[in-house]
Amino acid sequence: MKKIYVLFLIMLVAKGLLAQKKPLDHSVYDGWQTLAEKLISNDGKLVVYTVTPQEGDATLVIQLTNGKKLFEVERGYNARITEDNKYVIFKIKPTFTQTRAAKIAKKVAADTPKDSLAIVDLTTSTIEKIPAVKSYKLPEKASNVLLYLLEKPTADTTKPKFTDSVKTEATAAAPNPTRRGGARSGAGASNDGEEGTELVVKYLAEGQKTSLMLVNDYVISKTGNVAVIKTTKKNSDVNNKAFVLQLSTNTKQIDTVLKAFNDAKSFTFDDAGKQLAFVAERDSAKKESQKFYKLYYYKAGLDSAKLLADRSTKGVPAKHTISEFASIDFSKSGKRLFIGTSVILPSKDTTLPEFERAGVDVWNYHDDDLMTVQLKNVEADTRKSYLARYDFESNSIVPLADDKFPRVQQTLDGDGEVFYTSTDFGRRIARQWQGSTFSDLYNVNPITGERKLILANFKGNVYPSYTGKFLLIYEDKKKAYTMYNSATQKLYAVATDIKYPLYDEENDVPDDPNPYGIAKWMEGDKYVLINDHYDVWKVATEGTERSIPFTFGRYNKIVHRHASVDADEKFIKNDGLLLFRLFDEKDKSAGLAQLNLKNKISPTTIFKEPVALGTAGFGGNSGILKAKDANLLAFTKETFETSPNLYVRKINGADEVKLSNTNPQQANYNWGTSELFKWKAYTGKETEGVLYKPEDFDPKKKYPMIVYFYERNNETLHNYRSPAPTASALNIPFFVSRGYIVLVPDIWYKIGHPGKSAFDYIVSGTRAVVKAGFVDSTKIGIQGQSWGGYQTAYVITQTNLYAAAWAGAPVVNMFSAYGGIRWESGVTRQFQYEKTQSRIGATIWEKPELYIENSPLFHLPKVKTPLVIMSNDADGAVPWYQGIEYFTAMRRLNKPVWLLVYNGEAHNLVERRNRKDLQIREQQYFDWLLKGEKPTKWLTEGVPAVMKGRDWGLGN
Repeated sequence: MKKIYVLFLIMLVAKGLLAQKKPLDHSVYDGWQTLAEKLISNDGKLVVYTVTPQEGDATLVIQLTNGKKLFEVERGYNARITEDNKYVIFKIKPTFTQTRAAKIAKKVAADTPKDSLAIVDLTTSTIEKIPAVKSYKLPEKASNVLLYLLEKPTADTTKPKFTDSVKTEATAAAPNPTRRGGARSGAGASNDGEEGTELVVKYLAEGQKTSLMLVNDYVISKTGNVAVIKTTKKNSDVNNKAFVLQLSTNTKQIDTVLKAFNDAKSFTFDDAGKQLAFVAERDSAKKESQKFYKLYYYKAGLDSAKLLADRSTKGVPAKHTISEFASIDFSKSGKRLFIGTSVILPSKDTTLPEFERAGVDVWNYHDDDLMTVQLKNVEADTRKSYLARYDFESNSIVPLADDKFPRVQQTLDGDGEVFYTSTDFGRRIARQWQGSTFSDLYNVNPITGERKLILANFKGNVYPSYTGKFLLIYEDKKKAYTMYNSATQKLYAVATDIKYPLYDEENDVPDDPNPYGIAKWMEGDKYVLINDHYDVWKVATEGTERSIPFTFGRYNKIVHRHASVDADEKFIKNDGLLLFRLFDEKDKSAGLAQLNLKNKISPTTIFKEPVALGTAGFGGNSGILKAKDANLLAFTKETFETSPNLYVRKINGADEVKLSNTNPQQANYNWGTSELFKWKAYTGKETEGVLYKPEDFDPKKKYPMIVYFYERNNETLHNYRSPAPTASALNIPFFVSRGYIVLVPDIWYKIGHPGKSAFDYIVSGTRAVVKAGFVDSTKIGIQGQSWGGYQTAYVITQTNLYAAAWAGAPVVNMFSAYGGIRWESGVTRQFQYEKTQSRIGATIWEKPELYIENSPLFHLPKVKTPLVIMSNDADGAVPWYQGIEYFTAMRRLNKPVWLLVYNGEAHNLVERRNRKDLQIREQQYFDWLLKGEKPTKWLTEGVPAVMKGRDWGLGN
């Protein structure tokens, strides 16, 4: 009896604590945290990550992997750990309050608060902070030097001032993002005309610094042995000159690479840091209306940069020039140099004053792209370039790409004997309704530029091997893989002995299914790893060996996918370690497994738990970090109940260390639970959904419920959902915390009948939950955005089950939407109905009855459910007039309907102020119709245009 009494007291106390928890409200959003940047040191002893609130100041954490925190720095971001594990470098933002105040005061950029730079010395546990820093760069493969550019000049000089001896004259420029680990500046990046500032070169081990003045662009080589620095003229001195300089970080010697130019950009080192290439323009702008850039080259031993090529160089196509916007690359060996050429566009017509020139867009049915696409891409098209190789032996240009063959896949990091390309020239118009095109595949000789046809009229995916000897081809129509051997120039089938589909088994759109793709090629190109739904198969490239499964997930429905943890990994070593992400389709649990190819024949599970493994903020695409020189992994785990946190563990060890503790304030709020909910749909199919209940759920009570959906979401069972103001989707934790049940049902589609499919699964799932006994069948709402908005619009025309509906960016009339424009890309929506998500599978002329059947507009007289529509006037995906059609039709029929139009806003709200407004209105609407709360003014009286900005209508 005593034990029972104690247990009873514990239960009472727990119930009392739960009752004291608050429901989430609109004040909680800003402080809710996420993990952003995440890094692990090469030796596996250190991690760096940022804890970032939705609005406010983030915190950068430097922590040992045993759990001990070393530093917590307010507003730290953009961190790097040096290769030798001795330093952490990062920037520090101004405070959120300072930045906000500057915006309110409408300060110009020069007067806004500036970032600082922080250098943490891990050996001495000290931190150095440098104010007003624009940018910094570290070498990718070394730790000897740090370069950073200051915001304002520190001296008035026309010549460089150095703390060490120098060899040349110079002066300055501004930062550009580094690509390929600091070996190059951004393609086409330039701050021509902008006076530079002070660049500091800090030698980390020595503690010495060197300053150069008037710098506006700089690049450090991968190995850190050299840096290229561009200086500008000083605006107040017409006699001052701009320079391109090269600094040897070993000798601290500075050489002049180029002087007397108007602009120079796209600086690129080879991997060894021994060769430099860039483009520059040296002709006076007064002489020509157009600027023509030339290709320059520099290496040790040259007095200055050597001119390699210009528009008159042999091999440059007629009416082309050296592109100022193209990427410049050396091959890995440094023996090849790749550039871009571009078409010389005629100057704009200035024979008439601008106010007398016609403003007209000429649409022609022969155009490859609709005019809307052309206008959307006009800036990119003016910068378009085509890959070419500079031939050092013949001093000529070898074009590899052109308008017919715009993209070329290089192999062996640019050193391959064969490259690959394709062309859909003459067939591009069909993208309008197909969503894709048929192409011809070619191999390309990178020495001569000669092309040879591999396969005609092809649609699918290609996967070149690292060396390029083999090309794996997935053909959509055949739903099978073919291998091309470039040595024999033969095509032959591979993976035919795999009896399971290597393409999407669950494809339910009226187009060919996509392949599951490959994990990666193996070392030596002898094998390639191909995915099926669950497993990874080792397939011989010659097609002469039996395919072997590396994993065995199909038997227990566990999906295995290769987790790449090395951004530089070009192929899988034959004796290497393979990591796999795991996803269990039965209970939606996740985990990791390893396969040691040297001595194992099947994977070993590292862990598998009822969690979701996070991906946000990680490098690569696997969401998993591995220390370069240690068998230590870092990853995030989360559940619906537990905020994502960072963990580390040894690959072969059972011990796991939790490093972060995000959102401790959640313990003060009534949260919720998630569970897998199963039922039989009206189609007879056993299906799944996710059911969310309040933390203080009482099965004896009757709750209001909101049903939210898109397509299939069961894999999100364990995903954490922050209570953020909504961009469009339902804020699930917010409503659950406030006493709502939320159901997210899976929907399986029948081609030609997407509306009926939505009804079959959404309504059957809703009624299945009602049957469980804890939902008030008269207090159910329905909410969806975009495709979910369409389904909401359709379902309420077929049933009166729902007491309230909310549709974001819905399509209501498939006829008018069919020819509408997706303004974010400029393409028409025809392909969407014929081939993809809308799933009609025919044109409006072939099967108009299906467009009528699936268009809510034609069924609106049957609607009795009150509806709120959000259609924003800058929506780039769904034409916002669809919302107007819906609103005006329901208004004409005297149905209760409201339309929210956020001005200048996208398909999903971007501005946080608008998201907060939407979240408040959505709560007010559902609380009114599902909880009996008093309706607010915007619902009962509206907000007339004259009251806009005066009264938001949010009060009673």
